[in-house]
Amino acid sequence: GGQIPNNLALKCHDYGLKILGTSAEKIDVAENRHKFSKLCDELSIDQPEWKELTTEKDALSFAKKAGFPVLVRPSYVLSGQAMKVAFNEPDLKAYLKEATSLSKEYPVVMSKFILNAHETEIDAVAEQGTILCWAATEHVENAGVHSGDATMVMPPQRTYIETIRKMKDIASKIASELKITGPFNIQFISKDNEVKVIECNLRASRSFPFVSKVLGTDFIKTATNAIMGKKTEKFIASPLDLDHVGVKAPQFSFSRLRGADPISGVEMASTGEVGCIGTELHDAFLKALLSTGMKIPKKNILLAVSGDENRYKLLDNVAELSKQGFRFYGTEHTALFFQENKIDCTMVYKMHEKKSPNVTELINEKKLDLVISIPNPLKQIDLDLNYDLRRTAVDHSIPLITNLQVAKLFTESITKISAIVSSSKRK
Repeated sequence: GGQIPNNLALKCHDYGLKILGTSAEKIDVAENRHKFSKLCDELSIDQPEWKELTTEKDALSFAKKAGFPVLVRPSYVLSGQAMKVAFNEPDLKAYLKEATSLSKEYPVVMSKFILNAHETEIDAVAEQGTILCWAATEHVENAGVHSGDATMVMPPQRTYIETIRKMKDIASKIASELKITGPFNIQFISKDNEVKVIECNLRASRSFPFVSKVLGTDFIKTATNAIMGKKTEKFIASPLDLDHVGVKAPQFSFSRLRGADPISGVEMASTGEVGCIGTELHDAFLKALLSTGMKIPKKNILLAVSGDENRYKLLDNVAELSKQGFRFYGTEHTALFFQENKIDCTMVYKMHEKKSPNVTELINEKKLDLVISIPNPLKQIDLDLNYDLRRTAVDHSIPLITNLQVAKLFTESITKISAIVSSSKRK
């Protein structure tokens, strides 16, 4: 597993070394963005609109035709390195320079970036192109967060059965065409039940141990047997057969990275992960987050949410927590929004505004149990004025959530827990 062996596979093959499992040429087809995109076109597998970059002029022409935002993706790189989402022309020019300087000998592919889409994955093991075992997972976060930073759920709880079937069909086509022997992982993006392939890695992914534990099947043992030519039986399990749910949550070390913006994007930032099993989604999700160091808030929550669309999506969750006695503070526009929707939310000024009452005072007086800071995805995070808030929250060891979908699921989960606790006290 890992990116370095994949990078070395073709060179080892050229030197005459024997490569076990999937051939080096097939690994190159999956790793080379242009070759893989061409393969998907030949197999009639849907993917986001794409183009290989040769000049800045061609890149700008494609971006205008496909429409911003676009994703710039170099080949053969580790954990999304130099992979960027460009929302406008200046962003694109800067990102192209960064990507091409990183990996000049391999092509750079640009594709249409789909907003508000769902991301799912399949981990599988194949032998001579036939799948022996597979598992589908879904991300809590919308597409745009690197899979290493994403919160993963298995079996999928909010993905259509039809979508999972389409994913499995695509995985079978790719396995057969690339004659895969051993482990592989495919990432998908879906919206309105339309499934598109993002990429395929012909190696074990970081979610292999997770799906093995949840499913009760040793994927790596199966892959090793397949690679070594040992007879291996197929194991195909239905997600409906599981009586439990697994959640894998990322672990971050932002407190040790002075000055870094504690937020997730297409480049990986996490330094570890925790997998937990529960009776249902909320149970497993809370266990996983608590295991990474998150704490359940006792009373005071600060909201700094960009855009009314995001605020509306959190409205019901905040209303439920307010009924249960949680107290809310909000930066100017966020506080005004919730006040207009009949929720008590005390307005505080942002740190850079130097007015009182200020977020800084709340933090220094240790009044906050949780900070939910959701940036506008259509704006450059570097220019986000809530950076100081996120950074200070981390530096003061205050639990921080910066993703809308995680915020919704977390508030849903603690609402359920609070309701159960209140019911037990009444009894």
